[in-house]
Amino acid sequence: MYIGAVVTEPMSQEPAGAGVSKRPLVEIVPNFSEGRRQDVIDAILSASMVPGVRLLNKQWDPDHNRLDMSLVGSPSAVRESALAGAAKAVELIDMEQHTGSHPRMGAVDVIPFLPIRDVTMEECVALAREVAQEIGGQLGVPAYCYDQAAFVPERRSLAEVRKGEYEGLRADVAAGRRLPDFGPHEIGKAGAVAVGARKPLIAFNMYLTGTDEAPAKAIAKRVRETSGGLKNVRAIGFFVPERGCLTVSMNLVDFEATPVYRAFELVKAEARRYGMQVLSSEIVGLVPEGAVAETAAFYLQLESFEPDEQILENAVQRAFASGDEPPPGFRSQTVEALLDVMGSDAPTPGGGTAAALAGAGAAALIAMVARLTVGKKAYEDVSARMSEIAAMADGLREEFLVLADRDAEAFNAVMAAYRLAKSSDAEKAERSAAIQRAFAGAAETPLEVARRAASALDLAREVTEAGNDQAASDGATAAHLLLAAARGALANVAINVASIKDPETVASLRGESVQLAVRAAEVAEATGAAFDHRIGSNDA
Repeated sequence: MYIGAVVTEPMSQEPAGAGVSKRPLVEIVPNFSEGRRQDVIDAILSASMVPGVRLLNKQWDPDHNRLDMSLVGSPSAVRESALAGAAKAVELIDMEQHTGSHPRMGAVDVIPFLPIRDVTMEECVALAREVAQEIGGQLGVPAYCYDQAAFVPERRSLAEVRKGEYEGLRADVAAGRRLPDFGPHEIGKAGAVAVGARKPLIAFNMYLTGTDEAPAKAIAKRVRETSGGLKNVRAIGFFVPERGCLTVSMNLVDFEATPVYRAFELVKAEARRYGMQVLSSEIVGLVPEGAVAETAAFYLQLESFEPDEQILENAVQRAFASGDEPPPGFRSQTVEALLDVMGSDAPTPGGGTAAALAGAGAAALIAMVARLTVGKKAYEDVSARMSEIAAMADGLREEFLVLADRDAEAFNAVMAAYRLAKSSDAEKAERSAAIQRAFAGAAETPLEVARRAASALDLAREVTEAGNDQAASDGATAAHLLLAAARGALANVAINVASIKDPETVASLRGESVQLAVRAAEVAEATGAAFDHRIGSNDA
């Protein structure tokens, strides 16, 4: 059984309409070979949450000994997330010590890329291959490209790529067989990874009475496509000690070709042959709305049911087709409402959020100055660079807004850790560890705000120096805001670092804080000098 939680703030689906800014969205569903050690699970989740991505779902299971998550963001953001999560898994997971009922071949076992909005499958293929190459080169982990990203037909099937699991693949590669697409021709303790591009699939488990695995394996064989079963269905059967029953675990690769109810009914019919009954079923992770609607219509025998017209959420989305629906988080609030809650006696949002929002405002000003420069007669030589800066500033604004939300979440995580049970010695130890992890996360988020502010200051200096001289004051204002953002964020780092007990972590955070403070002050001073020079030039 998977445990975990769906995050309460998913990325909104922005409807088409006038005034709506459409950005490409890609989903990744990385799976990691760890479902038992909470500290490792938390570390991987934290590493994967880079600016620009939203965590839609996370689940882990001690019996499968597996963690999976669903994240969505821009192509560049999910690429960074995939690499960061993979690096942390490689650091913390030893496949020679790993056991679990789910087929696996590596610490980061599989990373599929799925096109969600304004992205083609071909673009996801290119992205998957690029990430596979980086994992192979930078992390030294053998990488295989599968499904739509496969270089050869026999690697389109994930089951074929993962055949023999970690132990079997290691033996084959050592013998010169099944060599990876990227990375070393040797399987180490981190195993190997499969990186691919595919359509959304449904992970669907059915639990059956009984303890003998043989019938479950036989049922799975009759259900899966490769042995004559249902089209686009993969299935395995095994005993689940945690539940004391059997499971047939399926991936429905194309629910439109084979709907959920058809797989359910076939497993149910096959189970009767062995005198077994269905106890329950389970969807792991996210599921397309159409799959649930189709299954509901089948079992309820609904006539002329139209999900697009009759499902409430779809009707609400159509009602906001003009683009009036606000995005999630602080962006959904008016300035007045945000200031009201910030001025209340609630501890969040606080200084870290304010620092991030100051950074977002500065990034918007940088973009404005750049766009006021592009195409102007006196600035032909810098127009191309200003176009680049405008795009970079737009990205930074989005990242600051994500960090503003995350700062509040990080503080809430600290409070949640303090509320953990502390009756037994074991609970006290886990509570103490959770508090330390939460404080580290609460320090890391404002530190990232400071990093982004220091980076954005270079752009503020550049638009002040070379941008439209009539907007030089806006560039200078952006620099002042960014310096405030950096200093405010670093103050929040300092207060959280004071509660961290690990000397190495404290030294690292404080050391980087000092470097960022010095750099931000230097660039802000240079921007001020550039502004003074522009004013002097105008007076002359």
